[in-house]
Order: sequence, then C-alpha cells, then structure tokens
Amino acid sequence: MSIWEAILLGIVQGLTEFLPISSSGHLILVPWLQDYTFLRENPDFNKTFDVALHIGTLLAVVYYFRDDLAGMVRGFLSTVRTRTIEGHDEHLAWVVIVGTIPAVIVGGLGEEAIDENLGEPWMIAVQLILFGLLLGAADRLPERLDVDHVKIHHGLYIGLAQALSLAPGTSRSGITITAGRFLGFTRDAAARISFLLLVPATAGAIVVKGYGAISDGLPDGVTGPMIAGIIAAAVSGYAAIFGLLRFVRTHSYDIFVVYRVLIGAGILILIAAGAREATF
Repeated sequence: MSIWEAILLGIVQGLTEFLPISSSGHLILVPWLQDYTFLRENPDFNKTFDVALHIGTLLAVVYYFRDDLAGMVRGFLSTVRTRTIEGHDEHLAWVVIVGTIPAVIVGGLGEEAIDENLGEPWMIAVQLILFGLLLGAADRLPERLDVDHVKIHHGLYIGLAQALSLAPGTSRSGITITAGRFLGFTRDAAARISFLLLVPATAGAIVVKGYGAISDGLPDGVTGPMIAGIIAAAVSGYAAIFGLLRFVRTHSYDIFVVYRVLIGAGILILIAAGAREATF
C-alpha cells in the first residue's frame, strides 16, 4: 500500500463516516473502482486498516463534541449516584447507551454472516439508492424537536436503525439521521445525535478488532501508510462534522439523496455494461 492510497482512503473514511453516504460502502467501492489490490490480497490487514481509519474518525468526533461528551459523562455518573434521570446531559447519556445496544447485539451475533454475505458492489449500489430515498422521505417531515427534547425511547428507535448500518451501503450516519428525522428532530439535532452515537460503538469496535489485529501482526511497510490514513481520516472527519452541521441549519439533506442515487445508479450501469464485475 502506498501512502497516497492510504491518504485517499483516509479522506474517504473521514468524509463518508459523517456525511450520510456510507463509509463502509465507499471504502469498498473506491478500491474496486481504482483497482487497488493490496487490501484485497491482504484481507487480514484490510480489517486492521479499517480499524486504523476508524481511530481517526473517533478522534475527530471526540474532539469536536468534547464539551458535550464531558457533560454526558457527568450526567451518567449523576444518574448512577441519584438513580434518577432528569437533566439534559443525563438523558443524552442514556440515549447514547441505549442506542448503542442494538448494534452491539447484531454486530456480535452476525459479524461473520455480514462479512461473508454482504458488501458486494451491486448490493452496496442498491442500498445506496434505497436508503438514500428513505432519507429524502424522512427529511420532508416537519422539524418539531431539538436535541434538548431527546428521551431514552428515542435512543432505542435510533439505535435499532443504527443496527441496519452494519450492511455496507446503508450508512450509519444516514440511517440514524433518517430515524431522527422520522421522529421529528430538526436536521441539526438528528445529525448531532447520530454523531454522538458513533462514539461508544466505534470505540468498542476499535478495542475488540484492534486487539485481534495487533495479535495477527502487520505486513512489512504498512506503518507509514497507516499513520497517514489515520491523520487524513481525523482531519477530513472533523471538517465533515463542522461542514454538515453548518450546512443543514439552512439546507435539506437532498444533496446527499441525489448523490446516493447517482452513485448507486452509476455503479449498476458499470456492472450492467460489463465494465466492472458485480462481485469480487
């Protein structure tokens, strides 16, 4: 793997982790379109590199929401001490905890089946289109609630939606924002809740998968590209968070819906024309 390939994939990871267009799908499609072979020929390192890129996006979201996360930690400790859930920080802490559980269960029980049966280019294309249209439908509903109105049952509903994002092409941010908009949250609030939900899920995956990756060892010459990829993912991830939250205060999510449909349709056309294989 060259450093430039790693930087490109890091930028792709950072942008698409937070924009509602599917990071896992793009990390499969970009090497597929560019004919990058290193990750395909080194499947164990492919998983390790994926973990490394997620370290970058985790750093981005933790730094951006550092004040919110500190308040949530204080809120959680307060609920443990008082056994009541009253303030905004306390509710938000438990929303994130409850919202993380479905993805943990589905990921823990179905990881092998997901890796073996999902993630082919044609599947990603279909899911980009279908879940993009679903986001467009949800985004046409009235905005009634801001982040101060979030309750634990909202976390459960959004968490159940997040479990669907384990299939590449769905988009974790996309499906959780969609669920938030269906529940009546503003575009800004739906995105903020989505980004906060990323923290425990990603941190847990990094710990679990990172341990296995370190145990398996690394191919020669990949340390530099990995570091470059992490930095690229962190910088582009922070930019994506900042840009999206600023954008949706005055615009709809339609631009991302159009992008998903066009990319999905383009992939299906390439496959139908024989320019690319439908599977790996």
